[in-house]
Amino acid sequence: QVQLVESGGGLVQAGDSLRLSCAAAGRTFSGYIMGWFRQAPGKEREFVALINWSTERTAYGDSVKGRFTISRDNAKNTVYLQMTSLKPEDTAIYSCAARSSPVMFISPNQYPYWGQGTQVTVSS
Repeated sequence: QVQLVESGGGLVQAGDSLRLSCAAAGRTFSGYIMGWFRQAPGKEREFVALINWSTERTAYGDSVKGRFTISRDNAKNTVYLQMTSLKPEDTAIYSCAARSSPVMFISPNQYPYWGQGTQVTVSS
């Protein structure tokens, strides 16, 4: 059973940086796609970033491209989301997700494994 636990959220000011972590357990993640999604109040869940665990190929949503960086540490079984130049519109619950097939779907419906989420609030 895949377990994902996020950490690192908090309250920051616009322009600040924050790093989220997703500790993964339950199996080896070679061949998996790991992703970050976010959901703001009253909005649908939105694709943020993806990484292929094996190849480290990445993909980003248009709203975060150039500001956010996804990475993974194989030794720690952890995926990171480094967020810079944060904006108030980045405020959301950020969730880590995983799928076992190495296809980089951006739809959250394609991801069967989810963490509990971590709140990121950016004040203006």
